[in-house]
Amino acid sequence: MKGIVHHAVYDTLADWETGHATAHLRSGRFQREPGAYEIVTVGLTTDPVVSMGGLRITPDLALDQLSPVDSALLILPGADLWDAGEALAPFARKAREFLEAGVPVAAICGATAGLAREGLLDDRDHTSAVVQYLEAQESYAGAKRYLDEDAVLDGDLITAGPTEPVAFAREIFRRLDIYRPEVLDAWFRLFSRSDASAFEVLMAA
Repeated sequence: MKGIVHHAVYDTLADWETGHATAHLRSGRFQREPGAYEIVTVGLTTDPVVSMGGLRITPDLALDQLSPVDSALLILPGADLWDAGEALAPFARKAREFLEAGVPVAAICGATAGLAREGLLDDRDHTSAVVQYLEAQESYAGAKRYLDEDAVLDGDLITAGPTEPVAFAREIFRRLDIYRPEVLDAWFRLFSRSDASAFEVLMAA
């Protein structure tokens, strides 16, 4: 195994936003080095949660058991709860801990709002659904660093809007450096545009 990728899980999580990333990290296919990542789910507690799509998930560990030293990456999916109060604020605080330790964090959709409220986007390039969504978040002062792109990688932070799960996965793969550049390009062309010419590149990998 190459290490552990921690995936946050909570009620109402948008289960379609992270599937490309986790499936390909876990499979090890096309990667420049043999092996795969273990995907470990993290909840506020170990009590089961129910995703937006109705999937019932029992977290592998509770958030207070999670340390950056044990992780290669923390993934924060979107969820209705990000926009419904501060229930998920502990995950944003954990993201700060990860970033301060030099361990990457990948946030998509509503999770970017949580990071905005935590002040983690003020000094990093980032994206989200639209800049107005982040500007509506208390304490956000990062509009000058907002980029209108499908996904953004800035150092150890990856962000994306809710309609870009493939681009989100691409930037995760880029940060973890699991594919050669031509393979990463082919992977994205195949899964985002159904580009048949990319399939041969992947098979050669």
